[in-house]
Amino acid sequence: MKKYSKLLIIAVTLLMILSLFMIYSASFVWAEYKFDNKFHYVLTQGMFCLVGVIILFIISKINYKFYYKYSNIILFTCIILLILVLIPGLGVVRNGSRSWFGIGSFGIQPSEFSKLGLIIFTSKYLEKSNKFLKDYKKGVFPILFILFLIFGLIMLEPDFGTGMIIILTIIAMLFVAGVNMKFFMGLGVIGVIGIVVLIIIAPYRMDRITSFINPWSDPLGTGFQIIQSLYAIGPGGLFGVGYLNSRQKSFYLPEPQTDFIFSIIAEEFGIVGALVVLTLFGIILYSGLKIALKQENLFKKYLAFGLIFQLIVQVIMNLSVVIGLIPVTGVTLPFLSYGGSSLLTSLVGIGILLNISKSKDS
Repeated sequence: MKKYSKLLIIAVTLLMILSLFMIYSASFVWAEYKFDNKFHYVLTQGMFCLVGVIILFIISKINYKFYYKYSNIILFTCIILLILVLIPGLGVVRNGSRSWFGIGSFGIQPSEFSKLGLIIFTSKYLEKSNKFLKDYKKGVFPILFILFLIFGLIMLEPDFGTGMIIILTIIAMLFVAGVNMKFFMGLGVIGVIGIVVLIIIAPYRMDRITSFINPWSDPLGTGFQIIQSLYAIGPGGLFGVGYLNSRQKSFYLPEPQTDFIFSIIAEEFGIVGALVVLTLFGIILYSGLKIALKQENLFKKYLAFGLIFQLIVQVIMNLSVVIGLIPVTGVTLPFLSYGGSSLLTSLVGIGILLNISKSKDS
């Protein structure tokens, strides 16, 4: 068990170190223009890294039974925060979404922490309802009600990317728990209908889909980010153009230190750099799955699976956007993208995984 914990810590540490170097490279042009300080973003991220490491250490010492005992309170708190952030004056609008609490450039997203809250609650629910999972009314529908309540609150912000991460993670947890495959087929039909409804409600989502299919149909509008991302990745070649030498960060790719930081990595370090990043995430996935599979206690097993699924689903969604496989969702790349809420949430999840890996089943 200790072997997988060490691998997990090493991979996360290397990603965080790489993050600081790449956030500086990706942001110093924009930071100097906007704040007259080219170190603005990297210093802020460095502070979040320091706080995050301290939080990770503390969380890794908290016994997993704490989350089991207080799962209902944790989830209820997350729901209250999701409601409060929608209130004008309390929630702050950034990039068109009222999804933040904060002052100035500092802020936290309750939707980020709701991912953890729902995973913890679902893990306990699945453990207690394991024998009822074949019966949809008794076993599955109650957790789906909670899931879609939280998804609905997040969509009111709106934050489609985080909402999809939550849905895909909980569905994966239900699959691991042994829910009948026929259920997922029906859920898929409902999902398609739901996506159509969401597009009808907010037509801008259709613009994102059409720009994803053919970004050059609106190269200065909805297709701009995808095109600039591909322009960054293309010239990278095998070894890239060199650290600090990216052209796309110079006011072409908007705020490349956030959602599209992988584009800058691919431009400056090429295919080799991209493969290093993918390998580190692969190590995290491997370590997390090994930790989950070793658990005999069902709550620990479901919790570990949920935490690692959530992380990897977010990675896949971000990379899919960057290379043009899916429309832009606004999802960050864990441990690498600039952003305090995303980093702290990811580190809390890793801290819980580390505690699970060293706790004895009981």
